[in-house]
Amino acid sequence: MSPSLLFIQLLSGLAHAMVLFLIAAGLSLIFGVTRIVNFAHGSFYMLGAYLAYTCITALGGAAWSFGLALLAAPLAVAALGAVVERLLLRRIYRAPELYPFLLTFGLVLILQDAVRHVWGAATRITPMPALFKGAIAILGQAFPVYYLVVIAAGPLVGLGLWLLFSRTRWGILVRAATEDREMLAALGVDQGRLLTSVFVFGAWLAGLGGTLASPVVALEPGMDTAVIVQVFVVVVVGGMGSFLGSLLAAVMIAELNAFGVLWLPGMSLVLVFALMAVVLIARPWGLLGTAPAGGHAEVGAAAGVPRLSRAGAGGLAVLLVGLGALPLLVPAYFTLLGTEILALALFALSLNGLLGYGGMISFGHAAYFGVGAYAAALLVTKGGLPMLAAFAAAPVVAALAAAVYGFFCVRLTAIYFAMLTLAFAQITYTVAHQWYGFTGGDNGILGVWPAAALSTPTRYYYFSLAVTGIAVVALWRVAASPFGLAIQAIRDDPRRALSVGIDVRLYQLVNFVLSGFFAGLAGALYAFEKGSVFPDFLGLVKSVDPLVMVLLGGSHAFVGPALGAAVFRSLETGVGFIADYWGLVLGGILTLLVLVFPRGIMGALPSAGRKSRW
Repeated sequence: MSPSLLFIQLLSGLAHAMVLFLIAAGLSLIFGVTRIVNFAHGSFYMLGAYLAYTCITALGGAAWSFGLALLAAPLAVAALGAVVERLLLRRIYRAPELYPFLLTFGLVLILQDAVRHVWGAATRITPMPALFKGAIAILGQAFPVYYLVVIAAGPLVGLGLWLLFSRTRWGILVRAATEDREMLAALGVDQGRLLTSVFVFGAWLAGLGGTLASPVVALEPGMDTAVIVQVFVVVVVGGMGSFLGSLLAAVMIAELNAFGVLWLPGMSLVLVFALMAVVLIARPWGLLGTAPAGGHAEVGAAAGVPRLSRAGAGGLAVLLVGLGALPLLVPAYFTLLGTEILALALFALSLNGLLGYGGMISFGHAAYFGVGAYAAALLVTKGGLPMLAAFAAAPVVAALAAAVYGFFCVRLTAIYFAMLTLAFAQITYTVAHQWYGFTGGDNGILGVWPAAALSTPTRYYYFSLAVTGIAVVALWRVAASPFGLAIQAIRDDPRRALSVGIDVRLYQLVNFVLSGFFAGLAGALYAFEKGSVFPDFLGLVKSVDPLVMVLLGGSHAFVGPALGAAVFRSLETGVGFIADYWGLVLGGILTLLVLVFPRGIMGALPSAGRKSRW
């Protein structure tokens, strides 16, 4: 490839980097001050792009229409950000960090459906601004003029941010808030107004990024989730709260994407997440970030030693009778749904071993669920093993993967731990998606059915019930064991645990492996219930699902995640009957539940919230 083409590719990467930088700067600012992992930040970017499209097309692509869009679209997104912050997020600022994450995930579902209903599901293309149409010759190669405009916009915005945060009173207050928000309140600064202004400004930056990107990207309702993953990578690689770090990381990741598409087209996404993994292992707080003040993030009410009260024992007996009688009372469809819920309940309980008991937030727990599913499928279809043998081996393979990934993950804390788990999960997802010769790629693996003795929905349901029951008892015993007590001690105060002789990293690694084992077991159950395995089993959405289930049910109660799984899957099924409004209804329900039950459903039950840990 000629040097001129390589230089053109370099410039294309820079244009993409500037858009990533704008979005990442807003996300980093919001997290630095509010401590909210705003999953809906990509949706603000998406709305900025769609609003710019509407403004430009409504004015017939006039020469001044892009200038109006550049002014109006980010302001409209900022106004929406103000509404979201004042009406929703302000109510849960004192809640553990993951509850705002759940609420903003609900907002993603709402906004995606809203975009789909307003603009339609078809891909749309924003007309190129008349002033910047055409291309110029650079080293004998044509390069779009608009890309040069975007490249110039990034440094200009960066300079403006530096001036804003170093030369204005508001900027100085924001910088101080990232260090000690409570001290600012003691000095008389209105925290509510400051938090609102920060969130609004972050939303404005996302809207600005969407407006600039709209003429060069395809507009579709799912574009927000695609970009938010890259933005998370930029923020974490650069260092949370560092605008210069975000700019540097955006350039590195965009160029890696640009040249990866040329030289390794099937592995460009792996390269991005491999870069994040290497940076976090070498510099745990990013290139220009600083160490977090504490250990793991607060994830919710602390899970304690599980014990069964008299009321809990009675409820458990009724539940077991009901589960045993389910296939006798309902049609086959609901038996299949019950089997799926059992697998998802085990998946959620395995995550809570990390989250509720260990205080470690994982954004990539689907890696072990998916590895378990793929291991079972491949051992049956390619290895020729009987179903039961493949089923037994699957969680062991998942545990081995967890041991490798966990060795590096447990060296980190807080959001950096979470993002490294996401990096490994995305690497695993990309390998499964691209390795057609072994995993089938996006075609998946079909024909993964239970053995003949378990081939009917009723028989496989009872098999799943027995496996899940044994696994739940094992998880209960682990939580109540000396090992479980040590894990809880590490969660509450890692330094004190270390001072009394507990090997913190070793215990966390063992906990990580156990969690991966049970997630792999859940994945194997799920694979044989579905009869197929696809890369989506390893995707980001599949990692978000158990987080939602845990927080929905309540991480502080042992059975909370299982209850959350049942409620979440039932909501998906019920809302599925009105498919046109699936996202709006489900997102609205999740948002309402966070506001009404900030400690999960189990937290709303007096006996579960105060006296018992069942």
